Amino acid sequence: MDGLKGFPQAIEAAFPQTRIQTCIVHLLRHSMNFASYKDRKAVAAALKAIYTAVDAEAAELALAEFEDSDLARRYPAIAPSWRRAWNEIIPFLDYPPEVRRLIYTTNAIEALNSKIRRAVRTLGHFPSDDAAAKLIYLALNATSTEWKRSVREWHTVRSQLAIMFEERFPMT
Repeated sequence: MDGLKGFPQAIEAAFPQTRIQTCIVHLLRHSMNFASYKDRKAVAAALKAIYTAVDAEAAELALAEFEDSDLARRYPAIAPSWRRAWNEIIPFLDYPPEVRRLIYTTNAIEALNSKIRRAVRTLGHFPSDDAAAKLIYLALNATSTEWKRSVREWHTVRSQLAIMFEERFPMT
């Protein structure tokens, strides 16, 4: 998720076993809004130690180290924004690095949602739910032809997800 109010609750209501995590890229961009241009590389490197940590404890230590740094004193709004989102960051840390590369951003999902919204907006209203579902299907079908790249190391990612979510990830 990327901070939309009420969205996590709506997703959990529809899909009770969902793990909610924040979009790391959006959190980084938010953090960079507080940093001056000359310090952005240093801030990004310091924050990278948090989201690339091996587990939640190591990430907590990296965040505490950032909070004690000169960068955090110079930009006091960054660390609290990570603390506020902490419960949505730590689920990300449960995944192995191969899966993290796939899920650290919601940009692909947002791009797909944009295509669907654009298709739905042209008609405005639908005579039935079936008509809306058909239009969404056609929009998804048309969009899938634009996808040029496959997921890097998909077989490794799929194996990791199958191990983590054995009961929900059929190997067919």
